[in-house]
Amino acid sequence: MLYRCRSKWCRFVPVVADSTSTAKIKPFVDAFPDRLVNVGIAEQVLVGTAAGLALAGKVAVTCNAAPFLISRANEQVKVDVCYNNTNVKLFGLNSGASYGPLASTHHSIDDISVMRGFGNIRIFAPSCPLECKQIIDYAIAEEVLVYIRMDGKALPELHDENYQFVAGEPSLLRSGKQVVICALGSVVHEAVAASDVLKEQGIDVSVVNVSSIRPLNKQTLAKMFGETKHIISVEEHNINGGLGSVVAEIMAEQGIVAKLVRLGVEDGGYAAAGDRPYTRKMLSIDSMGIVAVCQQLLQSETLNA
Repeated sequence: MLYRCRSKWCRFVPVVADSTSTAKIKPFVDAFPDRLVNVGIAEQVLVGTAAGLALAGKVAVTCNAAPFLISRANEQVKVDVCYNNTNVKLFGLNSGASYGPLASTHHSIDDISVMRGFGNIRIFAPSCPLECKQIIDYAIAEEVLVYIRMDGKALPELHDENYQFVAGEPSLLRSGKQVVICALGSVVHEAVAASDVLKEQGIDVSVVNVSSIRPLNKQTLAKMFGETKHIISVEEHNINGGLGSVVAEIMAEQGIVAKLVRLGVEDGGYAAAGDRPYTRKMLSIDSMGIVAVCQQLLQSETLNA
């Protein structure tokens, strides 16, 4: 079936750095064993090879761990992929603190900030399987360079079957006026769980899924902030250069007056070496940490009224 599609799939070439199992592409490799390029544990070669394949007319897709893709091959991403505007799809697997106890060498908490520094690459962070599939379909179909931030854990669905991903558009998952919570990737589930707890307490919050970091419709996101006095960004990423910075920039540019709390890895910090629940609790990006921050914001508003 793939060979019959002249526009994309017959040009599709996955490139791995001994990461076939991590990428979970065995079904594709079994079907098309001659289409896989494995460069070994050499991420710079991985990205350079993908760029060369793209310049030769292929749809080159890298499939390897985000921390090594971003850090080890930084110059190749910048020069070979971005500067040459090549049709490469960079999949950063096991992003954030997915690798848990393997600690800072394996945590990817700066990938969004790095990619935002490269001005012509599109950046996506899917939050659930349906959205992930639609983002991948979009990325493969479009002749654009793309970075997709993938989580390392299985996630339940957040959207119903009528959901349609549109590049640049945030999606409103919960609607409320007291607090707006913006989140990306797998921590969107934490934000939704927090909103359910808060609703039981009579606290009305919005949850915005920002799966498209670049492009991003700033006016749409600004409208979702409405008249709220409190905005919280949540990400398994450093608060500098990631979603928190994006939200702060939009607030400044659009003249939005509200209190912003950025939840994530603090300035100068690292994610804890531990399992996911422990790490997220330490960073206050688990559901109950988000609940506590919302409560503190609203209590402060009451005291200052």
